[in-house]
Amino acid sequence: MADGAGLGEAATAAASPAPAPGPSLPPGWRERLRAGLAGTWASLWFVVGLGLLYSLRVPLRLCENLAAVTVFLNSLTPKFYVALTGTCSLISGLIFIFECWYFHKHGMSFIEQVSVSHLRPLMGGTERSISESTSLSSNRESETTRQNLSECKVWRNPLNLFRGAEYRRFTWVTGKEPLTYYDMNLSAQDHQTFFTCDMDILHPSDTVMQKAWRERNPLARIKAAYQALELNNDCATAYILLAEEEATTIVDVERLFKQALKAGETIYRRSQQCQHQSPQHEAQLRRDTNVLVYTKRRLAMCARKLGRIREAVKIMRDLMKEFPPLTMWNIHENLLESLLELQAYADIQAVLAKYDDISLPKSATICYTAALLKTRTVSDKFSPETASRRGLSTAEINAVEAIHRAVEFNPHVPKYLLEMKSLILPPEHIQKRGDSEAVAYAFFHLQHWKRIEGALNLLQCTWEGTFHPVSVYPKKELPFFIYFTAGLCSSTAMIALLTHQFPEIMGVFAKAGDHETSEAHPSLRTSTLASHLDSVKGQNIHGRELSLSSLSDAFEQMAPECSSSVS
Repeated sequence: MADGAGLGEAATAAASPAPAPGPSLPPGWRERLRAGLAGTWASLWFVVGLGLLYSLRVPLRLCENLAAVTVFLNSLTPKFYVALTGTCSLISGLIFIFECWYFHKHGMSFIEQVSVSHLRPLMGGTERSISESTSLSSNRESETTRQNLSECKVWRNPLNLFRGAEYRRFTWVTGKEPLTYYDMNLSAQDHQTFFTCDMDILHPSDTVMQKAWRERNPLARIKAAYQALELNNDCATAYILLAEEEATTIVDVERLFKQALKAGETIYRRSQQCQHQSPQHEAQLRRDTNVLVYTKRRLAMCARKLGRIREAVKIMRDLMKEFPPLTMWNIHENLLESLLELQAYADIQAVLAKYDDISLPKSATICYTAALLKTRTVSDKFSPETASRRGLSTAEINAVEAIHRAVEFNPHVPKYLLEMKSLILPPEHIQKRGDSEAVAYAFFHLQHWKRIEGALNLLQCTWEGTFHPVSVYPKKELPFFIYFTAGLCSSTAMIALLTHQFPEIMGVFAKAGDHETSEAHPSLRTSTLASHLDSVKGQNIHGRELSLSSLSDAFEQMAPECSSSVS
């Protein structure tokens, strides 16, 4: 997941100093030694297997069994090979059709994905990455984390709603579940990554919460949280779970998160003092850092929902100053939405100048907020008729280019901002440049676009005039050879199956094709005489007497064809 990638490294960089220099073994020597021993053992086992097979060749009757297999293969009829060819062609065609469908849906090959994900580790493809990861210095960890973040496809929604206080209300009113199982499963993985560590086994309350985050039933999770509080009244993760899933109002959510913040700050200070004792204590510090940052961020969101916007902005700014490496939480997107509500456009421009950078991952919030700021300066006086008559001014050109940039990043957003598609509750996870990100952005930012006069009008004119015919981005073209190969394999399979099932009918079609070919090419008819003579020679070779009657019959059959070829 995007939020979980590199979270531990960023937390360690924020809370612990760099280790003191000293003598140490060369990095990666254990991995290289283990890889060399693994290759030696594999070669040794291969030699032992060959020797064992050679020594047991007599008891296992390998020569006799091989001869029997050879005799069996020689006795197979042509029908078997026709059926085998047809089956292989059919299977190949089905594989190509499945690959075509999978490529259209996921944008990559299924075989390639399986090879990279499962076969490459078995072939030793991860040894190099392990050795390289051990040799990286602490100064380059943040850069690697930033590069990995830009490649992630699924991100946690920074403005996700509260399950108990907001998502459950939708269920009460409509009787429908607002979240998919896939989305909730991703959230369960996030919770296990953020709120658990190896040191949990030493604390009974943390052990209970470790099981609670893996529970699928919400009632079972809430029950486990209360059990953890009975064991330890200062269990911060238990308060977080109750605030997210049991509280039915934002006021109750804020109260539980304040209790979680009080407990989390105490645990965080205690972890800072023990972080250098062992790697397990460092992992515990990363977990406690995640708990503290998550709690403060959700408290800021509670203040925003309760109308205390300036308080929310202050919490977010302090959080970004205290933990600057934790950019994967995307707290700046929460800050941008709150600043838009305050209409503090100068502060918004300062935030965009810091985070709208080519080295940082883009988002719909950054791109469309930048477009909104440029649109605000010209939207109230913009008119399509006037612009077509006198041309665009410099400020209007900048606004149109900003909208172009935003729509190119995510072309699904304008349909929701222009209310051409109905809004739904945003999911807990979004796909960058996808429809889910457009829903999440428009759900919170539509009011800000409506507040600025003429902004939606300029967006509509720019979008319809430039992007409306090709509003699907990115558009993937399937290579032609996939269509060609799939059609060739399917047609070959069908012909083979028809030949196997209906040999007489297919023979008639084959003879008709030969007859048309011979009429089109008369020089080919002379070869028919040679084929008849070869058949007669074959009868003589097999010990049969060649009679004058058979020869005369053969020449009588060939007479019309020879005369026609001569003519």
